[in-house]
Amino acid sequence: MSRVIFEDENMQNRVFDHVSQRGHEQVSFFNFPEVGLKAIVSIHDTTLGPALGGCRMRPYTDEAQALDDVIRLSEGMTYKSSLAGLDLGGGKCVLICDPNKSEGRREMFLKFAHCLNRLNGFYITAEDMGTSVADVMTMREVTKYAAGFAREQGGSGDPSPWTALGVFRGILAATERRYGSKDLTGKNITVQGCGHVGVYLVEHLVKAGAKITVCDTNNKAVDAVRSKYNVQAVSTDEIYDIAANIYAPCAIGQTVNPATIGRLKCDIIAGAANNQLLDNSMYAEIEKRGIVYCPDFAINSGGVISVGCEYIPGGWSESWTTNKVNAIYDTIALILSEAEKRKKFPEVVAVELAKERVQTAKDKGNIWSAKQK
Repeated sequence: MSRVIFEDENMQNRVFDHVSQRGHEQVSFFNFPEVGLKAIVSIHDTTLGPALGGCRMRPYTDEAQALDDVIRLSEGMTYKSSLAGLDLGGGKCVLICDPNKSEGRREMFLKFAHCLNRLNGFYITAEDMGTSVADVMTMREVTKYAAGFAREQGGSGDPSPWTALGVFRGILAATERRYGSKDLTGKNITVQGCGHVGVYLVEHLVKAGAKITVCDTNNKAVDAVRSKYNVQAVSTDEIYDIAANIYAPCAIGQTVNPATIGRLKCDIIAGAANNQLLDNSMYAEIEKRGIVYCPDFAINSGGVISVGCEYIPGGWSESWTTNKVNAIYDTIALILSEAEKRKKFPEVVAVELAKERVQTAKDKGNIWSAKQK
């Protein structure tokens, strides 16, 4: 049964529409204006384990946009952890705030840490867009339900390198599927976004011999990547018109939409961004163009694998994390193979595979959340 805690009663119908359609267990709203905290925590499923998902900090246009984002992202986290073979559920939180906030930032995250404690371990947060390991360390002063903490203290640290490695491994699987070889030498790849993950991905791709074109809204980030790796750079709009073997969206979501799909000149879409497709109306358009699509929540799970490793017996392990992240190659290969067998779009198949693991746990009565009562 879904349980929703409201601060704004006007959102009630919209929230229940969302949770009934997508099967969320709980959505919580936290409002503490004295420290500038306005947060939504969404827990999608805790069958396999506590819901783990990042804390996103973004100046949303309004609460409705924030709610839609956190609902979609938390559901994706359930599938991401399930496909990665982790004993974790899916959750996410959003802080409606300028990510560049400095004054009062510490006080806000301390208060949010107290909010996490109210959820009794059913949701574990981590770094995400707009937040950092420093923010996680602040929350750890108050709560144990903040993951991805500093490496020097036994945590997994920045998840970005692991996300990038997983995307790279997924790209190799898709390349082998599309071209019969995973050799990237001479392949043209467009990387949309030069943030933490995008930079690490570019490094992997350059070392593999690919020819890279990048873009980002941050000109300084573009200049840094271009000078370090000698890649080409174009504007954020021009990136869709570049002829490439692979388009790797690594920034905001929904960049594959009716306005861009006709402009893309690629054989493969494989990147780190969440919610890359506007919606399922893109399935037919992608298939019509013969593009191989790697489901975002399958290919970008390296970060959650690394953070999730903090909760295995013995704590974080580099070798365990490396092996799990490298296995994303096998996950993408399986999804693309099953998509052909089942004659379904890869994202549909990925969701089916993830749900099958969750349902198996339910059928066996091995439900984490039930054991917490």
